[in-house]
Amino acid sequence: MATLLKKDLYVPDVYEACLVRLHQINEGTRPQWGQMSAAQMFAHCAEVLEVANGKPLENTPFLARMFKGFIRDGVVNEKPYPQNLRTHPQYKQTQQRDFATEKQRLLEALAQFYHEDKAEAVTHVHPLFGTMTLEERGWSQYKHLDHHLTQFGV
Repeated sequence: MATLLKKDLYVPDVYEACLVRLHQINEGTRPQWGQMSAAQMFAHCAEVLEVANGKPLENTPFLARMFKGFIRDGVVNEKPYPQNLRTHPQYKQTQQRDFATEKQRLLEALAQFYHEDKAEAVTHVHPLFGTMTLEERGWSQYKHLDHHLTQFGV
């Protein structure tokens, strides 16, 4: 069985390709599955990146804390995320969002993630997953972003 080559959001070509895909989404772009608008998806992805960049993760449910190893495994493994997977309450988007504001927020969170000194990046201890290698960080953030860009057809 062939091993999937993991993409890495720290790789310049991968980062640039994600930016190109992100810019293909407009306010009227509809998801192929799920309920989020494009603006809500941008807010969701920005929040995930902001936590990876050091923002606190609050109100983690007891079951998520109890099964954090299992959840971490699903985040760093090579299997794509299933559609309509439940998310952490802090990442859930139920309010209307402004498209331009959330797009800019996501672009800024992406830039911070990508441009941060790599030696500093690995010192961030994820509030749920603990210490992650640079490869785990780059892959997991790519995997998540790719999942949602694919959700919106790009």
